[in-house]
Amino acid sequence: MLKKKLISISILLIVLLLGGYFSDVTAWAEEYCATIEITGGHRYKALRLEPYIYNLANTDLSDLRIKDSHGENVPFFIYNSEKTTSTEREEFALKLIDSYIKDDYFYFDYTLEQAVENDTIATSLEFASPNNNFAKPVAVYGGYDNKNWTFVLSDTIYAIDTAVKLNVDFSQPQKYTHYRLELANNLEQISFSAASLVFSADTSRESYFIESLRSQFVTKEQDKTTRIIIDGLKNLRLCDITIHTKSLFKRSVSAPGGITRELYNISVNEIYLVDLSLPLHGRIAQDDTYIISIDNGDDKPISIDSLIVRYYGDELVFEGDAGEVYLLEFGADSDKTAPVYDIASYKNEILRGELDHVSMGEIVRLTEELPPTRDYKTVFNIVVVIVALVLGAVILVRLKRQ
Repeated sequence: MLKKKLISISILLIVLLLGGYFSDVTAWAEEYCATIEITGGHRYKALRLEPYIYNLANTDLSDLRIKDSHGENVPFFIYNSEKTTSTEREEFALKLIDSYIKDDYFYFDYTLEQAVENDTIATSLEFASPNNNFAKPVAVYGGYDNKNWTFVLSDTIYAIDTAVKLNVDFSQPQKYTHYRLELANNLEQISFSAASLVFSADTSRESYFIESLRSQFVTKEQDKTTRIIIDGLKNLRLCDITIHTKSLFKRSVSAPGGITRELYNISVNEIYLVDLSLPLHGRIAQDDTYIISIDNGDDKPISIDSLIVRYYGDELVFEGDAGEVYLLEFGADSDKTAPVYDIASYKNEILRGELDHVSMGEIVRLTEELPPTRDYKTVFNIVVVIVALVLGAVILVRLKRQ
């Protein structure tokens, strides 16, 4: 009788547990949205992300979505720097020091019109000519006097109607002070009214969007160390943190990731030496709080008035209509992957044009019910334990009867 009761109770427990664990488990996730305030008359808009977007979104921003008034996804790409190209040009006038004919070749020898102290680096030779309707193969030689010449390259110069090429571009910069131009069969009696040595280089510069914020923080003293606990930096790519203080000090300051630097605020003989910025090299803050430490040694802790944090910002660029309502949706859903839109393939063309910089309204928290989940592994482990208990009870009963 006891055996039957034990088996019945065990089966009932198994049924109840299985029913509870195999029933739908409803989870809730927090998502957020904010209205994008459209302004301007240009086709494409740029939305600069605020710090709290980074704090609430995935680290890689993979969960960001822009929706129109119909709830449809609006294609966008993420933009975080501007590239500018500038041309550096320096020109040195040349003077003709000799011209002659030898073996059917015509020679023009030039040198710098004015001597320069440093090396004259050149990327091309440029000429002016009163002649037209000609095309001539030329050879260029370089030297440091008017006696010894080194072959540089061959090229063609021409002036045919509006098509004019009277420059010779070097494959690599040259440093000669003398140049010789060799023309074959100059029956057209081509002459040059001016010649110059030119250095020209295109310089590309990439400027990142760097934003600043005055951060909230608290300090805690522990074992001769001041720990500065900063809120609101999660997922930000940090540029640097600057301490504002009136205290005079020179101490080692460290941050997560093995970053350490000596910062100081010193006054000696009415000379002030100040370096209060801790570079963070784009490190991403992983947690809700970010902690930097000051090694005080045997000195008193310094008094910190404020902290300025600089971080690398991002913009979302999308096509927007002034008559449309757009929402930015996001939430820390690690399962989401970043969308790939066609617009990213022609972003360079978009960025060459004008963008309207738009802003974002108040963030609203949404509650979303996630699909039911079942913990099968836990259920299996519980069933194994219960079966073992039942079998053990049965064995004990049989042992008592013997």
